[in-house]
Amino acid sequence: MPSFTLPRAARIARITRTHKVAVAALAAASATTGLAVTAAPSHAATTAAHAPATVKPVSADGMPAKADSKAERPVSASVADHIKVTAVAKQDRVAEQAASRSADRPAAPKKYADNLDGWIRQSLDIMQSKGIPGSYEGLHRNIMRESSGNPEAVNDWDVNAQNGIPSKGLLQVIQPTFDTYHVSGTAHNLTDPVANITAAANYAAHRYGSIDNVNSAY
Repeated sequence: MPSFTLPRAARIARITRTHKVAVAALAAASATTGLAVTAAPSHAATTAAHAPATVKPVSADGMPAKADSKAERPVSASVADHIKVTAVAKQDRVAEQAASRSADRPAAPKKYADNLDGWIRQSLDIMQSKGIPGSYEGLHRNIMRESSGNPEAVNDWDVNAQNGIPSKGLLQVIQPTFDTYHVSGTAHNLTDPVANITAAANYAAHRYGSIDNVNSAY
């Protein structure tokens, strides 16, 4: 069979059409790939889309719950709290020490009026501390009978006066009786009001059981 060859112009035209078709096909393929790349989500986007949502706590009324203030408290606040606690504890220790010193400090001496009422009350406190019986009424009654409340009263007419040892003071005590029944802590003076009362009450307790039992000269 005889060979047939296209003319040169026809061959060039055919190649040109084939090349155009190939280029068009390549362009279409490129466009499709680009669309696929653009449409495909990135790994980060996919991960973010499928990540679980953060759940925030809510209170009973449905409002967002407040964060724990203790958990958010800065370190400086904790240090300040510690300083406050230490200061309060120090103040408590100082107060306790002051109270202890006050308790250990001896009580101030009790003051008495410098009159018959004050002398009787001071004598009663001394008598109580020494275990000597007697009452305010018993002392006052005998004092008023013996001396009318005069601590300088002296009996210069009875048998004792005749013997040179007159009765003296609020309860008219003679010197030998005062010396025998003198109560420690009182003055060694027969006419001292408190010393005279307590010595007489001590004598009466030994002889009559109590000054309260004395109703006449004794």
